[in-house]
Amino acid sequence: MKKILIVEDDERVSELIKRGLEEQGFEAMVAYDGASGKKLVLGKEYDLVITDIILPKLDGLDLCKQIRQANPDLPIIMLTALGTTDDKVEGFDAGADDYLVKPFEMRELLVRIRALLKRNQKGGSSGGFLLKFADLELNQHTKLVKRMGQEINLTPKEFRLLEYMMQNPERVLSRVEIAEKIWDTHFDTGTNFIDVYINYLRKKIDKGFEQKLIHTKSGMGFILKSE
Repeated sequence: MKKILIVEDDERVSELIKRGLEEQGFEAMVAYDGASGKKLVLGKEYDLVITDIILPKLDGLDLCKQIRQANPDLPIIMLTALGTTDDKVEGFDAGADDYLVKPFEMRELLVRIRALLKRNQKGGSSGGFLLKFADLELNQHTKLVKRMGQEINLTPKEFRLLEYMMQNPERVLSRVEIAEKIWDTHFDTGTNFIDVYINYLRKKIDKGFEQKLIHTKSGMGFILKSE
């Protein structure tokens, strides 16, 4: 039975989520503030965390960052009433794996949960752990990225995006594919958060290097290639 921690100060919302998860065979526990959520997640083993952003004592963004430091692979879904591109980017930068805007249907939350749990199970069975392309190197175990021996610091989402691009070099990746594979969600044409992350990566991976590796194919998507 998969264990899920819900960090939500609204008792009505937390109870609805808890009941919905238990009906689907999950074991669910609730924390009503960020500090309690942190104590629980650091003291017990959970398969996934669902957290609101606006929380008493410790907000969801800081909670997410602290969980990531302790457990880089624990799936985290953020729930919030804030749904702009900037809000989503801030959540992903804090280490969230997915982002669901309130109000939402329980059915959609369950789809996101199952997708993340499935991906997490696959994550531990990959073959090689060192990905190389041109002078770029990514270590899936240590989470270190280097270019020409120079270490590059990436956020969790930036790392996952680069990892996917390095697993699919010399191939155009559409925004729809990236959204489904990296964010486990359908691409919303009303937001540009994928372009934002590509720009983040480009600044960190290509800036200061003569050879550019991340390229945009107008109207099609993005490709990792050496020119």
